[in-house]
Amino acid sequence: MRTSFNGSSSDPRAVAYARATINLASRDVRIEDVPCRNLEDVLGGFGRSFQILAERTITHAFTPDNPLIVNTGVLTASNVMTGLRTYFSAYSPLKVSNKGLPAAMWSAGSCKFGPKLKWTGLDEVILEGRAEVPVYLVIRHSEQGPQIAFEPADDLLGLTCHEKIMWLRDRYADAHFAVIGPAGEHYEDCYIASVALSTENQLRSGDDKCRWAGRGGMGAVMGYKRLLAIVAQAPDRIAKLKPEIRDINKAASTGPGSRKFREKDKGGLGGTWSNYEPLEKFHFVPQNNFRPAGDGKPELMFRDHVQPEFVVKAESCFRCGINCHKNVYEKNADGTRGAFLAKFDYEPVNLLSTNLGIHDPRKAATLISMVDRLGMDNISLGTTISYVMDYNERHPDAPILNGATFGDFDKARELVEGAATGRFPKVGRGVKRLSESLGETGYAMHCKGLEFPAYQPDTNPGYPWAIAGGHMSMATYMALALEGNTSLDYWAKLITERGLYFVRDDLLGLCKFAGITGDHVVEGLKHESGFEMTPAELLAAVRRAFVRALWLERKQGYDRSDYTLPSEVFDRPNPNLGVPPFVTREFFSQLSDRVWAVFDREIDEMAKA
Repeated sequence: MRTSFNGSSSDPRAVAYARATINLASRDVRIEDVPCRNLEDVLGGFGRSFQILAERTITHAFTPDNPLIVNTGVLTASNVMTGLRTYFSAYSPLKVSNKGLPAAMWSAGSCKFGPKLKWTGLDEVILEGRAEVPVYLVIRHSEQGPQIAFEPADDLLGLTCHEKIMWLRDRYADAHFAVIGPAGEHYEDCYIASVALSTENQLRSGDDKCRWAGRGGMGAVMGYKRLLAIVAQAPDRIAKLKPEIRDINKAASTGPGSRKFREKDKGGLGGTWSNYEPLEKFHFVPQNNFRPAGDGKPELMFRDHVQPEFVVKAESCFRCGINCHKNVYEKNADGTRGAFLAKFDYEPVNLLSTNLGIHDPRKAATLISMVDRLGMDNISLGTTISYVMDYNERHPDAPILNGATFGDFDKARELVEGAATGRFPKVGRGVKRLSESLGETGYAMHCKGLEFPAYQPDTNPGYPWAIAGGHMSMATYMALALEGNTSLDYWAKLITERGLYFVRDDLLGLCKFAGITGDHVVEGLKHESGFEMTPAELLAAVRRAFVRALWLERKQGYDRSDYTLPSEVFDRPNPNLGVPPFVTREFFSQLSDRVWAVFDREIDEMAKA
């Protein structure tokens, strides 16, 4: 980014960002400095990309007019710890209104691709059109500015995500990579395809340790555009660490914001995998398509139960001191670390094991690794497979697809492979479309076309107002387990006054796991870029970005009927949950009225502006 302050270091119009607009069909490239219009432009991420998407009229995700926007946040590549994020934004093939129109969506991934992209001299890339043949892009830093080249991708076709990255690693030094797998190549049948980002650990060790821009089918959009990979090649440009930033990073790596994700011997709770314990205390851990049985089986996937059989090593993204990755390895006979198996986070572990009736960590590792290699979102895929199993349990005389039922690992593995390769498009296109085709939507666990993460809808009436996935864009998913409040007033305020600000870091380029305070964000912004703002101005910009996303949903045909929960939440309350059912139709109707009384006013004000 470039600044030209003239007296005020708080004027967004004094900031410009570097953008490359690339037409994949004509291979025309335009590189320009774009002046910022507002604080959201300065901050970046979805705060900027959704303003661009708002200017488009898109009725189908797979059209040349649907741009794929790859951008960074203002603190990506900075010395502020976890400033590593890259954002992929487009109209999603998966997130759709009941009227069938695609919704704007973003997905974020960490590690070094984002900094490398920024070090080429670009803050943002807009990919227009569709290539005539499969290609990959090489974006290079040069003394004359960013250089962009198109390369034939024939040798990449059919390779897994990890294989693509290794192939590119051997040809491009000092670079990082964003790739799609076989799922993205089969985009017409797999809307849940993701974008894999290379990591320092992966390039160094050769192990399959990608990071992911997972949600919403951004890999499918990239596949439609016949773009198999992006190479960002540039020397590292790391500035000298200022004392003020050192203090911010120390607070982030040792303070309460990151405690959940650090190892227990570092004063932490053990990472997202540790969510199993507090949730299972109330029987909130999803089982058999989000229907906890209260039988204790989720305990079989607790870390303390799994660890004796394997080696679990806490590892990290580039220059991060939190070490949130819980990588699982074989344990050799002498107790030393063997082959890498998979990264265990709570969501993929639950949705590809416990929620499928599978309680074997080795089988879970196999499914997680397989999903990663093929390039799919484990949340959307796992939740759709659990619906298939549930349907088949309810219809034993007329099962669908391969007849998979809960606990059948071999058939689950077959569904994973078939979703990625086009054999099972009903799985690859997500649970909303599958359930509607079968006429049984009541136990299809999604809102607005995005499958639920591993948190019970019975315990989270805030799901419908999440704008980009239920646990990354609305901080209500753990509220009942942590705070225990079921009052209407509490939930209305949680959604409209607290939960929405969880998207703050999806503008900035930071990782949510750091839990950096607002004061530290604005201090870091001042020292890293020279731009000054107050914490209140930061929150106001975040709120505008969130409300703009709701306005974009309305633009794409969303109405009150889209903002609901699966009907079985209301009609078939689960007696095994450790709290009395509270998400009744009456409660949810009153909550909706309260929430929309706030958001409707703000959407109307934004539309008039």
